[in-house]
Amino acid sequence: MHSVVARPASNAAIAAGFLRFCSFLFPLLAKPLCTIHFSRLFGLTSGSDFVFTRAQPLAVAALLLITGINCLGVRLGGQVQVGLTILKVGAVLAIIAGGFFLVRETPHRLSPLWPVSPGWGTLTGFLAAMGAAVWAYDGWNDLNLVGSEVENPERNFPRVLVGATIFVIVTFLLFTAVCFYALPFNAIASSQHVASDVFASFAGHHAALWITLIMAISALGTLNSSVLSGARVDYAMARDGLFFRSIAKVHPRFRTPENALIFQCCLACLLVLSGTFEDLTSLVMFGSWTFYGLAVLAMMRMRHTEPNMPRPYRTWGYPVVPIIFVLGAGSVAVGLWIARPVRSSIGMALVIAGLLFYRMWEKRLGG
Repeated sequence: MHSVVARPASNAAIAAGFLRFCSFLFPLLAKPLCTIHFSRLFGLTSGSDFVFTRAQPLAVAALLLITGINCLGVRLGGQVQVGLTILKVGAVLAIIAGGFFLVRETPHRLSPLWPVSPGWGTLTGFLAAMGAAVWAYDGWNDLNLVGSEVENPERNFPRVLVGATIFVIVTFLLFTAVCFYALPFNAIASSQHVASDVFASFAGHHAALWITLIMAISALGTLNSSVLSGARVDYAMARDGLFFRSIAKVHPRFRTPENALIFQCCLACLLVLSGTFEDLTSLVMFGSWTFYGLAVLAMMRMRHTEPNMPRPYRTWGYPVVPIIFVLGAGSVAVGLWIARPVRSSIGMALVIAGLLFYRMWEKRLGG
């Protein structure tokens, strides 16, 4: 799931998001080159259009650039990450500060706060929107991918995971408050460049261009961290004999998992050419939250099957908290499948196909 669906799709979605920032600077990028209409499929969809724009080939170029940087060494990739992260946080804080200090006229924006006639469509829409919201927090699990390089993980993992998540929650709540502080609800709902439109509303279009440029550059930082961490899983599986052997190759000079990075990049490029930002994020979250729920169920089972294993960290409120998490993860996954059944089903089919390869590699290790 991680190597064939979630991480390549995540990289593709981030690259597509980067080009969405760029399309605010250069609107020509968002104009379609061709459109293909797909009719109703097996009663699951009402028909859809596949739109190919100039932005998609440029998103491929961004993926190739960041992958190339990571092939040249971890130190270079880390230095790039630090600089771009500072830009990203700085841009978001600038929008928050500017909104609260510069906006003068603020009619009531949160209207209607609740749906006039809630129903099944309201619930499924809410769950689909949750999929997009939780994607913004999905970086929490990347810490686990470099766990062997973290000192005193029993103490540092809970501190970093909880502290970073709280920081992101507070930052996003303030950012959302500024959005509704500056723009009407309908304007936000229809906007393709929310941050840029919000900043333009109180600082002018020229200032919004600069803040958008900073956020576009910082989006490359998000892409860099995703590329850097994701390829390590492919490499580790191949090293342990549970993935294609060639993926375990390390560059003789730069000591980076070169083939794992290339493999990940190729899949991401195919995906970024095949769908929109919303399609890709939905695919990532459907696969990821299905497996987050399964991982917690597996942990609960291992509490009984492996009672003597060391437990350096114990879950507060066990087993109620894990059960609530599993129910929430399942709700997000089901909501995303209802919203985009075809793409989600294709993703799950790829994951299930991986079981055949896994059994083959497992038998090879056993033999």
